[in-house]
Amino acid sequence: MIAEFLKIHPQNPEERKINQVVDVLNKGGIIVYPTDTIYGIGCNLMNRRAVERLCQITGVKPQKLNLSFICYDLSHISKYVQRIDTPTFKILKASLPGPFTYIFESNSNVPKILGVNKKTVGIRIPNHPIPLEIVNHLGNPLISSSIKDDDLIKEYTTDPEEIFEDFKHLVELVIDGGAGGNIPSTIVDFSEGDPVVKRQGLGDFNF
Repeated sequence: MIAEFLKIHPQNPEERKINQVVDVLNKGGIIVYPTDTIYGIGCNLMNRRAVERLCQITGVKPQKLNLSFICYDLSHISKYVQRIDTPTFKILKASLPGPFTYIFESNSNVPKILGVNKKTVGIRIPNHPIPLEIVNHLGNPLISSSIKDDDLIKEYTTDPEEIFEDFKHLVELVIDGGAGGNIPSTIVDFSEGDPVVKRQGLGDFNF
């Protein structure tokens, strides 16, 4: 198997191509795609076999799964987290879409999806038209991880053609949405109550 290499306009994604990506996801395929930070690798959250394959490719045991959900909007998020109080909702509204991964206590939908009892879930709404249009057309989130490079000098690969060379035998589709960034999202943990910055990345969390 050699992955398809699909060029999609980063500002105005062509609907025909987005539908092509969604078709791959609905068939259990794994895709590599751009975000507002670094390129990600992901699959349809609702396809358990695809999630298992994603774990294999990224070298993660399902029990230790700390992958993010790529959501379309705030209503998407509320399906998977326990509760969002008013102050937290205001922070989300002010900062999303944006370069943040927010960790929340998960609700009962999440263990059922993953087959493992996950107490927390990471949520992303990237400020990038391609992943937003993909999850909008898909109708549910992608489950996703960052593309990391083996070269420690450049931790994150930014060139889609280079990514294609690395992943063409592992995934079904690599999207070329232009050069990616090399700074990951800022991770903020809300699961214990007050927000705690766990990793400082591209997003400046000052709420």
